[in-house]
Amino acid sequence: MPTEIENINPNVYDRIKERVLTANEEDENVPDPFDKREIFDLIRNINDPEHPLTLEELHVVQEDLIRINDGQNSVHISFTPTIPHCSMATLIGLSIRVKLLRSLPPRFKVTVEITPGTHASELAVNKQLADKERVAAALENKHLAEVINQCIAAKG
Repeated sequence: MPTEIENINPNVYDRIKERVLTANEEDENVPDPFDKREIFDLIRNINDPEHPLTLEELHVVQEDLIRINDGQNSVHISFTPTIPHCSMATLIGLSIRVKLLRSLPPRFKVTVEITPGTHASELAVNKQLADKERVAAALENKHLAEVINQCIAAKG
């Protein structure tokens, strides 16, 4: 991994307000399908590997770049690296994927991809993130697993 920060002065955006839960959402007896805001809430606080900021604050993840079909058990996340040649794109994608795989019921098929046209190596990174064997092998790497765990750990 690079030792120098690639994007030394990234744009920082305001966080959106926390979601207010309704009584029906808190009632375990009422069916409550997953929606894009719920998925966004799971990934918005992932820490950026280079900056002391979240992926939401850097606009790497945005609610409008999430597609979910609860009935078909699918979640699709598009994420936008802060610069077109970001060497951390695969690590960020892995962090998003791991967070969702650990948080969602196993019935969901999770797809994580770079927003089209926002990264120089978008096809290669997307291929890596879609390859289950490569993802599993990456997570067996102790150092890489530690870095991912730091990214998805709650701050504070």
